[in-house]
Amino acid sequence: MSNIQSPLPGTFYHKPSPEEPVFKSPGDAVAIGDTIGLVEVMKTFIAVTSEVEGTFVKYMIEDAAPVTAGAVLAELE
Repeated sequence: MSNIQSPLPGTFYHKPSPEEPVFKSPGDAVAIGDTIGLVEVMKTFIAVTSEVEGTFVKYMIEDAAPVTAGAVLAELE
């Protein structure tokens, strides 16, 4: 199992916008560089990308929840 961590503190989002689907769902393939979420810091959105390949298992943080730098956001296998 591999974890994807937050690069900085802020608010984590699973989707690019409220009307759109989540970036990844359980069972989805994840490639290096794939976006799995966004962290909002002072109204700026930073893409969180994967540094490893694998299969998406689940988000470890609820959508629109506050996160700290280094918090585990998602799990891959």
